[in-house]
Amino acid sequence: MKTIIVATDFSKEANNAAIYASQFAADTGAKIILFHLYHVSIHALNGRVQSSSMDELNTTSRKKLFDAASKLSEDYKIEVTPIWKTGNFLDELENVIDSTQADIVVMGMIKDSIEQDLLGNTTTAALQTLKFPILAVPIHAVYKGLNTILFACDITRGVHKTILGKVKDIALKLGATIELFHVSKKINQIENEQNEGGVAAHFADGLHGTKYYYKNVASSAIIEAIQQEVAQINADLLIMVPYKYGFWDSMVHRSKTRMMASRSEIPLLSLPL
Repeated sequence: MKTIIVATDFSKEANNAAIYASQFAADTGAKIILFHLYHVSIHALNGRVQSSSMDELNTTSRKKLFDAASKLSEDYKIEVTPIWKTGNFLDELENVIDSTQADIVVMGMIKDSIEQDLLGNTTTAALQTLKFPILAVPIHAVYKGLNTILFACDITRGVHKTILGKVKDIALKLGATIELFHVSKKINQIENEQNEGGVAAHFADGLHGTKYYYKNVASSAIIEAIQQEVAQINADLLIMVPYKYGFWDSMVHRSKTRMMASRSEIPLLSLPL
């Protein structure tokens, strides 16, 4: 993991995510791309602000970003490059991902709320839309190293070897232990699938060289079961794979990755296929 994009709007959540990512970068030798998308105030547009005043607003916004990048670089002795854009957030973020050949995007995550579950926010929109690794960092998360990883996976769908490869790379880079965790309403069915389908062999092949184990639990409350397991093993990082639903299905099957991101007390890494 050499290049990390940190998307910031200078909120408390984004600032905490930037600090978290910078501490990680200092530990691993990665560099930071500090990305900010500037939105012109609706009040400025409605008030028909003169072009000279608009230029001044743009200049102020750019300076704020460059100052923040300079401070992170100085505080954590890392390389931080600021990138300032206007336009559509997700489109511009994808452009920056492509142009910098980044490995991951880090974003802050606001506190869980009913409105967020229903409507989402910028971070959950990115989790749902971008086919790219995104680390959602909750407001109270503090970087203390990443020693224990909880990989919440759906064994019934299968875990693609590409995903296992990414999890393996992360664990080896950090020297972390992985728990592969599956929640099912029918635990006996899963155990049979492990024996008959060679799930254990698949994990052994995909995660060879790492320290890992897997655990299945029976529960109808998937999110709550994951939260309990995070607390029980004192996990430092939660990894999930977002599954795509069609439009009508999505009205019923709200993304568990998206829901978990808004409720997690630790950073959640989304690894889409």
